[in-house]
Amino acid sequence: MVRLEVEGLSFSYRDRPVLEGVGFAAESPGVVGLVGPNGSGKTTLIKCIDGILRPEGTALLDGATVASLPRPEVARRVAYVPQGITNHSHATVYETVLMGRRPHLSWRVSEEDEEAVVRAMEALKVEAFAFRRLRDLSGGERQRVMVARALAQGSPLMLLDEPTSALDLRNGMEVMETVGRLAHEGDGRLVVMAIHDLTLAARSCTMLVVLKHGRVHASGPPAEVLTPDLIAEVYGVEAAVEERDGVPYIFPLRPRPDL
Repeated sequence: MVRLEVEGLSFSYRDRPVLEGVGFAAESPGVVGLVGPNGSGKTTLIKCIDGILRPEGTALLDGATVASLPRPEVARRVAYVPQGITNHSHATVYETVLMGRRPHLSWRVSEEDEEAVVRAMEALKVEAFAFRRLRDLSGGERQRVMVARALAQGSPLMLLDEPTSALDLRNGMEVMETVGRLAHEGDGRLVVMAIHDLTLAARSCTMLVVLKHGRVHASGPPAEVLTPDLIAEVYGVEAAVEERDGVPYIFPLRPRPDL
């Protein structure tokens, strides 16, 4: 089991505050969705949790401050997939997913490493083009490969920044269902992801953290958080929310110019 605690996290780019006093806690197995309008701080928060950015406040992983851990140790414990993947490398899909095993590699690739790579490619349905070059794939295919690389890494915490941004409707749903299933397999993982699609988030996440202007506006289970009032307050949109099998489905109706 892994536990993540974010306490009083604040960060500014130059003089522009992006995060102010953000806090939440979650543990595996589970999927935490970071939602909110563009510019609300989702990507910055993920980078702060991973230690790429150095904020005020703390991100604790099993009680240890992530910023205090050596980068090799962070790589063993945290897998990170950025958004907007562009890659001009000649590496194949197999080689790219294998790179996720780097924190575990010694002098040679072991049978365990190879098995982890194959399992990850099969889970994300990219094994059919294992020996094609990454640069020759579509944006959506590359996105699935990068999620497979994070999965092969075997880290108990996965940070995904808009993992469905380049995917069509079916592939987006399949990736989210795969991530949700894998979070609960074996010893369990904690997945923290930034995501725009509220219905996809509600279907797959066990917890939502709603950001507005760099602050936590609400957090909790999707069925409790995603109400018409909250959507109006955070997004400035009038929406209908219909619950099916315990999952809230969001139907945007019209912008609210008064908000």
